[in-house]
Amino acid sequence: MAEPKRIVLQNGAVRYRTVVDAGRDENGKRVQITITRDTKTEAKNERSRIIAQRTAGTLIAPSKITLREWLDQWLKYKERDVEPTTIRAYRLTLASVYDRLGHVRLQELSEDQVQEFIDELIAKGRRMGGQPGTRLAVSTVEGVLTRLREALGRAVTRKLIAVSPAQYVRISLADKKVDKRERSRPKPWSVQEVQTFIKGIQEDRLHAPMLLSLMGLRPAEVCGQRWTDVDLQLGTLEIVNTRTMVGNVRVLEKDTKTAAGERVLPLPQWPWEALRRFRAQQARERLAAGEGYTDTGYVLVDELGVALNTRQLREHVYRTMRRLGLRQVRLYDARHSCLSYLAINGVPDVVLAAWAGHTNASFTKRKYVHVAAEDMRAAAAAWDAFHGGDPTPRSEEM
Repeated sequence: MAEPKRIVLQNGAVRYRTVVDAGRDENGKRVQITITRDTKTEAKNERSRIIAQRTAGTLIAPSKITLREWLDQWLKYKERDVEPTTIRAYRLTLASVYDRLGHVRLQELSEDQVQEFIDELIAKGRRMGGQPGTRLAVSTVEGVLTRLREALGRAVTRKLIAVSPAQYVRISLADKKVDKRERSRPKPWSVQEVQTFIKGIQEDRLHAPMLLSLMGLRPAEVCGQRWTDVDLQLGTLEIVNTRTMVGNVRVLEKDTKTAAGERVLPLPQWPWEALRRFRAQQARERLAAGEGYTDTGYVLVDELGVALNTRQLREHVYRTMRRLGLRQVRLYDARHSCLSYLAINGVPDVVLAAWAGHTNASFTKRKYVHVAAEDMRAAAAAWDAFHGGDPTPRSEEM
């Protein structure tokens, strides 16, 4: 191995310089590191250190890649694993990171910079949909931080950085308390509200598709349901296809969100009967429309057979909620109410997760099961028995 080369700088200072091979970068290009030190021994020692780290697989070669450039590469990598709609959501989530930290070199990004960015994002990070410069919801910022952690974790794996500067960044307790105090979060429907809705839609043309939403299907699954996936003899529903929206404008048809999303569900009696009536109604509509009817094969269609999308379904449901005088909640939140009802009424966790199309039962219970005061009446009765006293209110004894 060649000895470090003696060089003389313009100011007359003497330095020793050597070059060491550091392997190849993420694109397969050869990387060489130039070492310049005050003495020959220092230059040789640094060269030995780099060679040892390269041999051990722990070497982090110098790189000028910026955070913006790395996020572009990471999103390209994620295209292998997730749907185009998810990639679009990731890019929107990371928009503030691109704006405020994208210019920073990846290897120069510090934990303090990331923490300051997160704090500022909560305090005045709103970009649209409200007054610019106002507070962002903690849940929104947590989504940004989650995606950033994932991208930087991948950079660690690729040996672009030694540790992730976002690994220990947290949203402060004070910000969480302010968010909880000031931000109103609409609760999912109660069992009574769901039952009121069910009674109010019995004469609605889309009675059957709406009932599918009220048995735990995602809106995209309802819109993607085809008659070939429904067995009206056995009373089963196979979920293998979805129709979702990209940017609330373009319809994207694809398979289910995950492998667990592909499932066969037994139809409860009411949706079963409603689907039979809806099938017969569509046959009458096809006959009445003649050549003007388009046989798309979907369950959720208009009077001419044209498939409806998730936006049209959502707007129809919102109009129905207003007509019935019910609180307007997202159609997706009805899924929370239904899964909560199943859990509280003793459906085993593994069945609950399978019904929802999840692989992890604990995730289903953590994200979708909400216990309200009315659901705890049995616990209150149990306390009465435990206390052993007469539960009659004192006002009635007088």
